[in-house]
Amino acid sequence: MSDPSDARAAAAALMPDVLDRLGDLVRIPSIAFPGFDPEPVHRMGQAVVDLFEAAGAEGVRLVDVPDGYPCVFADLPGPDGAPTVLLYAHYDVQPAPASQNWSTPPFEPVTKSDGRIYGRGAADDKSGLVIHYATLKLLGADRPCRVKILVEGEEETISHLEPFVEANPELFTADAFVIADIGPQSPGRPGLTTALRGDVACTVTVRTLANPVHSGEFGGAAPDALTAMIRILDTLHDENGDTVIPGVDSGRWDGAAMDEDVYRGGSAILPGVDYLGTGSLSDRIWAKPSVTVLGMDVPSTAEASNVLLNEVKAKLSMRIIPGSDGDGQLEALMAHLRAQRPWNCEVVVEKVKVGHPFAVDESHPAIVAAEDALREAYGAEVESIGSGASIPLVASLKKIAPDAAIVLWGAEDTAHARIHASDESVDPAEIERMIVAQTRFIQEFAGG
Repeated sequence: MSDPSDARAAAAALMPDVLDRLGDLVRIPSIAFPGFDPEPVHRMGQAVVDLFEAAGAEGVRLVDVPDGYPCVFADLPGPDGAPTVLLYAHYDVQPAPASQNWSTPPFEPVTKSDGRIYGRGAADDKSGLVIHYATLKLLGADRPCRVKILVEGEEETISHLEPFVEANPELFTADAFVIADIGPQSPGRPGLTTALRGDVACTVTVRTLANPVHSGEFGGAAPDALTAMIRILDTLHDENGDTVIPGVDSGRWDGAAMDEDVYRGGSAILPGVDYLGTGSLSDRIWAKPSVTVLGMDVPSTAEASNVLLNEVKAKLSMRIIPGSDGDGQLEALMAHLRAQRPWNCEVVVEKVKVGHPFAVDESHPAIVAAEDALREAYGAEVESIGSGASIPLVASLKKIAPDAAIVLWGAEDTAHARIHASDESVDPAEIERMIVAQTRFIQEFAGG
C-alpha cells in the first residue's frame, strides 16, 4: 500500500466498521474523575484491548499503573533495523453534567444532519482510538516498522501515567511518538501541532473569620472571605484581560495564524463580547499565558443566606508558554497569590499539578514525514499550528527518548468539535483522512 490512492481506497472501505466501533466506545461513560463509578472505566480499558486485538495486534494487555487506572499496552514487532513508532491515545473522557445542556444524550452516539457524530468522547479521544485501530488494520501483519501502543486511562484527570513511563523507559522508548489527541483548525484543513502550552494548577484558600456571621449585624467592618477572594483574583489580569503575574513568561507566535472565524465560532463568544488580551489572536492562545478560575467553593444562589463567609477556596489553572519552566511558572503564580492579602486576611496556596509545555523540532525526519503524509491525505498544504491545550505525557516521553519526534495530530478540529463542552462531536471524514495520513506516515518514516 505504498501508493496514497491505495491507502485512501482502503480507508474508505473500512469506515463503516470504524464508525460502528467508535459508536460502541462512545456508549461507555469512562469518566476517571474521583467520585465517579470506576466500573465503566475498567470496562472501557478492556474494550480497548478488544479493539486492538480485532485490528490484528498481538499481545495487547492491560498494565497496572500505580495509584491509577491501567493503561493498554502492546509491542508489535517489525523488520530488523526498522524504527519504532509508538501510537498514543486515551480512553477516559470528561464528565457530561446536566448543567451543560446537551441536545442529545451524551453517551449515545448520534449522527446529525451536518454529518458529524455527537457524543462525549466522540472526538476526545475515542476518535484517536479508532484512527489507531484502522491504521493497524491497513498496515496489516507485515507492518514496516516496530509499533508500540500506549492508551491511557486517566488523561482527563490527575494522571499517574507520567511517573510510570519515566520509571519504565524500556517499555515506552521509540523513535517517534504519535499523539492522536488534538486536531486541525477546521475539517479538511491539515494542521500539524508544533507547540503546546503547559498547564499548572493550584488552590488558594482565603480565611477572614473564625465562623460565618450575620451580614446585617457584622457586615461593614468584618471582612467577608468571598469579597477578599474576588479582590485577589482581580489582580491576575490587567485592564485588557492579559494575564499579568510577575515572573510568568510571555511570547509571540511565528507559525500559521489562528483563523478568527474558526476561533470565534469554536469559542462560542457571544455577539458583542470582546476578546481578552493584546497582540495577535495566535499570540493570545498559543504563545501567551492564560490563568483561569476553574471552580470555587461558595454557596449557590439557591443556598445563599445573609452571612459573611469565613472561608472560600478556589482552584486555578494557568496555561504557560512553550519554552518556559513549568515548576518555575507555578511558583511565580503561587508567590503572587500569597502576596495578596486584602485586609490582612489569611491566604493559603497549595500546588495541584505541573504540566510542562512543549515545542516540536520541525527538522526531525519524522516531522518531515508527517507533513508529507498530511499533504498526501488532504491534498493541501500543511499549517504549522499551536495549541493552548496541554498533554502532560509529552514531557515524560521526551525525557525517556530525547531524540525522538513527537507527532501531534488527530480529528479534534477547533471549529466544531467542542471537546470538554456540550454537544462534543467529530467529523467522520476527518477520521478517514487521518487514517490515511497516519498509515502513510508510518510507511514513509519506516522507509526513510
